[in-house]
Order: sequence, then C-alpha cells, then structure tokens
Amino acid sequence: MTAIEICKSADLTEGGKGVRFPLRAAGEDAVGFVIRYDGAVHAYLNRCAHVPVELDWNPGEFLESSGLYIMCATHGAIYQPDTGYCSGGPCRGGRLRKITVEEIEGQVFWYPDEFVHPAVA
Repeated sequence: MTAIEICKSADLTEGGKGVRFPLRAAGEDAVGFVIRYDGAVHAYLNRCAHVPVELDWNPGEFLESSGLYIMCATHGAIYQPDTGYCSGGPCRGGRLRKITVEEIEGQVFWYPDEFVHPAVA
C-alpha cells in the first residue's frame, strides 16, 4: 500500500508531544499516534493493551513527565516508546499495536497493513 503522510518531521521533538492521525483498525474508526524517541519516530494504535481506551492525557500528550515512557492516562500502564512493550501496570507483558512509519525528506509517513487502514473520507 501507499505511504500516508502524518506530519512534518520537525513537528516531533525528542520526548515531546506526539501527533495523532485518523485510521481504521479492524474495520472501526480509530486513532494512531507518532512520537519521537531516541532520535527515531515510532507509531502505535492509540489503544491501551489493558482496556481499549485512548492513551493520551490531552491530545498528543503520550509520554510521562520524564519523556522516557508512554503512559496510559486511564490505567497508568507504562510502555516502552521504541517497542510498545508494557513494562508496568495492569497490562504488564502486553504491548501496543505498532504501526510502520518512516521519515522521508522531512516528512513522516505511515503504512497500512492487514489490521490498520486509511480512515474513510
């Protein structure tokens, strides 16, 4: 499938706010997000592994105050930003649904797969 633009690379700062983007997951409207961590971009379905609720505290705020972990605003689950692995909280051992992303010439793109698809216009 074709790459879908999310944002400019400059919109993502190390340990800063993420960017949300619309998609469809398993045939339902959903939201993905992309963050910058350890110099690279990482994207996930915005859905806690414990209970399917969105993770961000406020729109785009996925990382806890140190900028080292993604944290679920509802349950306090802690996820590794580079793998989506849950290392603490009620879903320990679970993981976020990773979305394939890449940076090309100052832009960030995501790629649909068998589970996540472009949002319906």
